[in-house]
Amino acid sequence: MSRRKIEYWVIPPEANGEFVACMEDVIEVYSRPYDKSVPVVVMDEQPVQLLKETRKPIEATLNHPKRVDYEYERAGTAQLFLFAEPKIGWRSAKVRKQKTKIDWAKEIKVLIDSRYQEAEKVILVCDNLNTHTKGAFYEAFAPDVARSLAQKIEFHHTPKHGSWLNIAECELSSLTRQCLKDRRIESIESLQEETKTWANSTNEKQRAVDWQLTIDGARMKLKSLYPIILS
Repeated sequence: MSRRKIEYWVIPPEANGEFVACMEDVIEVYSRPYDKSVPVVVMDEQPVQLLKETRKPIEATLNHPKRVDYEYERAGTAQLFLFAEPKIGWRSAKVRKQKTKIDWAKEIKVLIDSRYQEAEKVILVCDNLNTHTKGAFYEAFAPDVARSLAQKIEFHHTPKHGSWLNIAECELSSLTRQCLKDRRIESIESLQEETKTWANSTNEKQRAVDWQLTIDGARMKLKSLYPIILS
């Protein structure tokens, strides 16, 4: 009996009003002109397996590449948070031990208190996880601080099974491919240093994101996702 290759994919739902409502909302946010006082920020996150070498690698020479022993030791996991401003080509990678509501809320507060301190409001596009909520601020901070954060952030959530609508997912994919693939990083400190270097290097190139999909385009190209209205 032959085995067929299986490709795992995010399969979009059939005609679904909630999906297309969230999709059009996010697309509309991406279409807004750049406004420094009301920046559009996207975020995503992923776990990273930390790995230690069991033997000292042999450094590369003119005759052979760097040699790393096939055995390794698991050193726990870390959580990588990726924030980006697609319109101007800025991104930031932060690392934490875990991804609780409090971890997420603290990273958001650092962002608001530093880069976006002078902004009137921050438009935040993220997936609809139960950690990405205004309530998380109240679990992490005193009510007055939590309220100020909740008032400053305008949430726009991507639909379930619609993570491809989050530009931060594309940035996170690039980070993984360019910085982490086929590498063994043994500590949170090393992971933070490596991802920070990647972000700084990428930011210097000032690569903004040219988002092409419009609401009209979605209604034409993705019409199977829209409910059929019976007259």
